[in-house]
Amino acid sequence: MDQLYLPAASHGAAWPDSTAVLQLLTEKRKQALMSTTENIEPSSPQAKSEEGTNESRLVSLPVLCLFALAIGVVAAAGAVIFRYLIAIVHNLFFYGTFSLHFDANQFGDPSPFGAWIILAPVIGGLIVVFLVRTFAPEAKGHGVPEVMYAIYHKKGDVRGIVALIKSLASAISIGSGASVGREGPIIQIGASFGSSIARSFDLVRWQKITLLAAGAGAGIAATFNTPFGGVLFAVEILLPEFSSRTFLPVVVATVTATYVAHIAIGLEPAFLVPIASVSQSGIIDPLQLLAYAVLGVLAGVVGWAFIRCLEKCEDWFPMLPVNEYVQNMIGMLIVGGMTYAFFVATGNYHTAGVGYATIQDILNSNPQTLVLLACLLIAKILATSISLGSGASGGVFAPSLFMGACIGGLVGLAGDYLFPGSGFVVAEFALVGMGAVVGGATGASMTAIMMIFEMTRDYNVMVPLVLAVAIAVGIRRSLVTANIYTIKLRNRGRPIPVNRFTNMYLVQQSHDLMAKNFLILSSSMSVTDAISKMTQSDASHVIVADGDHILGYVRFGTVLYRADTLEAQTLHDVVQHDFLVAPETTLLNTVISRMNKRSRGYCIVVQNAKGIPRVEDVVGVIDRTEIADAVIANHYA
Repeated sequence: MDQLYLPAASHGAAWPDSTAVLQLLTEKRKQALMSTTENIEPSSPQAKSEEGTNESRLVSLPVLCLFALAIGVVAAAGAVIFRYLIAIVHNLFFYGTFSLHFDANQFGDPSPFGAWIILAPVIGGLIVVFLVRTFAPEAKGHGVPEVMYAIYHKKGDVRGIVALIKSLASAISIGSGASVGREGPIIQIGASFGSSIARSFDLVRWQKITLLAAGAGAGIAATFNTPFGGVLFAVEILLPEFSSRTFLPVVVATVTATYVAHIAIGLEPAFLVPIASVSQSGIIDPLQLLAYAVLGVLAGVVGWAFIRCLEKCEDWFPMLPVNEYVQNMIGMLIVGGMTYAFFVATGNYHTAGVGYATIQDILNSNPQTLVLLACLLIAKILATSISLGSGASGGVFAPSLFMGACIGGLVGLAGDYLFPGSGFVVAEFALVGMGAVVGGATGASMTAIMMIFEMTRDYNVMVPLVLAVAIAVGIRRSLVTANIYTIKLRNRGRPIPVNRFTNMYLVQQSHDLMAKNFLILSSSMSVTDAISKMTQSDASHVIVADGDHILGYVRFGTVLYRADTLEAQTLHDVVQHDFLVAPETTLLNTVISRMNKRSRGYCIVVQNAKGIPRVEDVVGVIDRTEIADAVIANHYA
């Protein structure tokens, strides 16, 4: 607590007795702080935590880049092995054979199991639930939220076993027919290895997080053959800090992973685009540009629908009055039924697995109908949401590409019907739709633009792609602020800032750093009695109450007292009202922003009570001291 400031007494008036009281209070606080430090036993958890912090190693940037190079090699190897695992599982579940051959960009032959193929995702799902429940609960879901959770709320710690279980669980989910992608798993696999390397060398937190992000970026670069996209994904989605010390290791890891993947897999892009649709002048027709803008709006709505549907399914399935195995069986029966229904109607298993074959079919400009594309769009949103909600393990990036190809194809077909001869090409609109839905759903606009270009190597779509992605992100943000990755963390009660390029201390929640040594005193109490009560306790903060109502606070060190009126002053006379009230789960970033916007100097933390906060709801205080402590702790972490 700040020292009480008393002006010099005039005309020889004596100092009031409260000066001695204040000196006693200040001395008592000093002793309390010293005793708190001295009384930590070497064997206590707090002491061990401090020892761990002090022993953390800070390596040079070249050494960090060497670690990143090793991570890139492992991430690429993991991506290759993961592909083979998917191939093995797919051939076993769909054809009853053991084979490493599986081209995800081509439709497979009809399964000899006929309608029994409906049970393939059910059987695979039960295995996945067992693996996840038994060995690594973090492997459930689409992976990226868990990586973000580790960065912001677990100091970058991802267990090594997650890489193994995530590989097996996701390969089984994808191979057996769950409607999920393979990029989320490889991101989590790469992140797990990067974190494990950092933890084994006991690196400081920011370097641990950097290697984690490098592993994630390397994984996605190796999976899609997109080195720039991998870098941008790590920067836009994962890294809380963007600087040379974090950027260079990510670049090293992604470039290394891409090169190794080229050796193992080849140089081909993820999708082939056999078209050249622009005119000789290279200028896009204004009518088409307008259609691309409309596509951006629709893609934003699709991204919003996907986010909401996935959110509902992830909430609904755990609420069922059955265990996780039965929940998964219900979901996978629905997914299996949808897969077989499309096979009966079209001859192909459109909604099973990653769906690259359907995307490639649309990009090849094969004959499509508005009805089929609309059905595929709705079915993929439902199938992916149900798969992940019921416990499957896999990503949302590939399903987003699928949805984007469908909505883009719909706009392209509609434009061709309405304006025949205007040069509307379904494949070009599908490409732009892919980027727009990915950008809208994930919020990673630059990543979406660059990855679509790298995956297709079609420069013709860059201008409409940038336009559509920007519009899609804006539309989705106007409908729901959180993206498909962050909404899961928000619903879990562990949100991250919307603007993630911030200092790590800002992502702490109020209850993690608030001061709990406060007194709630009546506004009618005299100042002298209030100081006396503080000397009898360890309190450093005073909250002033008027009955059940929170009236304000008193920061004694900033209040001027007149010697001749001190005895008559009450807390009501010196109370300050420039405070704000925040729930205990509010991020410090939000608290500071609100303080600055409303010119407040004090935050009273309350339980998440509904209605007007009362005195009984108060659980802590955030003042300048708590904010300063958080900053200092982050600086030396």
